[in-house]
Amino acid sequence: MTTAVPASPPTGEATTAPLAGFTVAVTAARRAEELTALLHRKGAQVIAAPALRIVPLSDDQRLASVSEQLTRTPADVVIATTGIGFRGWVEACETWGMAEPLLNSMKSSRLLARGPKAKGAIRAAGLTEEWSPPSESSAEVLDYLLERGVQGLRVAIQLHGEPLPDFTAALRLAGAEVIEVPVYRWTQPEQTEPLDRLIEAVTTGGVDAVTFTSAPAAAGLLARAHTIGQQHALIGALRGHVLCLCVGPVTARPLMARDIPTVWPGRARIGAQVRKLTEELPARFPTLNVAGHRLRLRGHAVLVDGTVHTLSPTLMRLMRALAHRPGQVRDRAHLLTCLGEDADAHAVETAVARLRTALGDPKIIQTVVKRGYRLALDTHPC
Repeated sequence: MTTAVPASPPTGEATTAPLAGFTVAVTAARRAEELTALLHRKGAQVIAAPALRIVPLSDDQRLASVSEQLTRTPADVVIATTGIGFRGWVEACETWGMAEPLLNSMKSSRLLARGPKAKGAIRAAGLTEEWSPPSESSAEVLDYLLERGVQGLRVAIQLHGEPLPDFTAALRLAGAEVIEVPVYRWTQPEQTEPLDRLIEAVTTGGVDAVTFTSAPAAAGLLARAHTIGQQHALIGALRGHVLCLCVGPVTARPLMARDIPTVWPGRARIGAQVRKLTEELPARFPTLNVAGHRLRLRGHAVLVDGTVHTLSPTLMRLMRALAHRPGQVRDRAHLLTCLGEDADAHAVETAVARLRTALGDPKIIQTVVKRGYRLALDTHPC
């Protein structure tokens, strides 16, 4: 279900929340509630809809066959790429009565963990990893193996929702026998209406940032937009005013392939992702010194001296037009375009009056006779 979590303080209330006045979309299938709660605490409004669904393969004959093969003939190297995937593999084998034989076979294998979650799953299974990269990067795991040589080795790799063709091809070229372990796969959500509404919110200017915690979620959002005929509009918004915040560079790849700018934290963690968002999103909106006040525009609000003034979409468009070139006059004809097709010539005056009231000080917007309106930009910063 798509949920909007109201987190911005009411109009007129002072705040220090870094994301107050912004709307952030959450596309995660797992840990969506945790991410939403973190964003909520930072002051954001949240629209959440999963862009994918995880389908376990506990009844998949291919997984059963691969597990039986590894039980009979242990791999020289076993690579765990995700914690949930490795645990799911063991749990699936429990349903077939193969968990204990599989884990016993792994005791003779060199175990590599792509990150701390995979490492934790290995240890929870009573095993010990040989090595785990500090970067949590599959590329670094590959470099580690190639540097030590894999000629003639049997390497089992637990997949994390999709194939790893470059990774496996490199190992095979280096002389390894690669055994792919498909533990789960990604597919579209069972209910797509929430995701469709999220896409509409992004394409119509109702979202300031979209968060991604996995590459399949990013790919799933683009795929769904294509299905409903909104791919061009979605990509345009993501290349334009909407910030794409990924948990890491691997997650960003489907977006980067479409030339969509992306940002990610130095550490691939949800907490670090939210902290990065609190740095990046407000920085897109400079502070303006206007009529003795300090103004900062947000997605659906204006901070006036640190106090949140929530605006309607129409008044927000008007405010953005005035702030686009601070201090310069915007004529009535231009401002009229912000008010919709049905607005008449007198609508600008009415809207400006409403905006002045909403901001709490009529002097913030200055009337320039016979020309239009402008923000009363201070000559010297206050």
